[in-house]
Amino acid sequence: QVQLVESGGGSVQAGGSLRLSCVTSGTIFRVNPMAWIRQIPGNQRELVARITTGGNTNYTESVKGRFTISRNNAENTVHLQMNNLKPEDTGVYYCNAVFGPDRDGNYHYPNHWGQGTRVTVSS
Repeated sequence: QVQLVESGGGSVQAGGSLRLSCVTSGTIFRVNPMAWIRQIPGNQRELVARITTGGNTNYTESVKGRFTISRNNAENTVHLQMNNLKPEDTGVYYCNAVFGPDRDGNYHYPNHWGQGTRVTVSS
């Protein structure tokens, strides 16, 4: 059974921290890179952080130095430590397997999504 369960979101003031967690079940999540994706109403999904099965990471420019993605393959979990949060980090955060980037630089995701976890950062 394919399942994604995100948690750890909340409301914080700018400069605060949150740690997001994602529990997965399903082979697709164990054998592929995983990502945290941010959704802002009216905007497209944005890949925030990505981690390969071997632990290599990459981040969108706006979160570099503030966010850290990690995964525990034995426990089928993925985490996102978010420090020095800014109002522009506000959104619903999802985790998922990630494919790409393709030759246009786009990432692609499986069709199955969890419920996400909401992060609200006030100034």
